[in-house]
Amino acid sequence: MPKLKRSTASLVTLALMLGGLAQPAGAAIVTTEQLVAAPSSAAGRARIAELLERPQVAQRLSALGVDADDARARVAALSDEEASALAAHLDSAPAGGDFFATLGLIVVLLVVTDLLGVTDIFPFINSVR
Repeated sequence: MPKLKRSTASLVTLALMLGGLAQPAGAAIVTTEQLVAAPSSAAGRARIAELLERPQVAQRLSALGVDADDARARVAALSDEEASALAAHLDSAPAGGDFFATLGLIVVLLVVTDLLGVTDIFPFINSVR
């Protein structure tokens, strides 16, 4: 029985090697910067492309005299570092909704201080005191 198992295992191994399933592994040295930059540059390009598809951006580009196809071609021509930097800048740029978010936060803060009895700004709120 052990001779049958050995010959069967040898036959299966030979079939796998000849069939191309057992391929040699390849390895290369990858720096940390390359490892970190690869996904972020692809994600950055996707973020920029998504932004260019918005109708408001397309209208603004056309108002400035820039063709949307030219803008897409320029984004495709960016290097990985430039795409990552542009995407990071877009994520950190202020948006138009900051004013209303701040105003809402102030109103909620004033309502809470009225409820606690610290201020008396809204006459329709009865304080805890």
